[in-house]
Amino acid sequence: MNGRPERPERGAATVLVLAFAGVLVLVGAACAVVAALLLAHRTAQAAADLAALAAAQALAEGGDACGQAGSVARRHGAELVDCRPAGAEVRLTVVVEGPRWLGQTGDGVAEARAGPQP
Repeated sequence: MNGRPERPERGAATVLVLAFAGVLVLVGAACAVVAALLLAHRTAQAAADLAALAAAQALAEGGDACGQAGSVARRHGAELVDCRPAGAEVRLTVVVEGPRWLGQTGDGVAEARAGPQP
């Protein structure tokens, strides 16, 4: 032959590099799903807070609190699913569609309250 000893581990580094690359892809995908879930929740909370403030102002002015809340929620990418005005206070719940990657089905849900201090 060529005078060099035979190496039975030839190509082992390729297998390790491929395995490591696979792990990195999996971790990257998991991080992307977590980031998308976090974004959906933050978007829902911001929309709920703004919708509650708009509803409380509409309620104070004698307008349609839930209609105003729904309009503000839609403009911020959320759907109003519950609205309960009580006196000068309004409580509401909004939902933002979450990611549908890797089998995830969780939506961002947030609740908010606006009105005078109790």
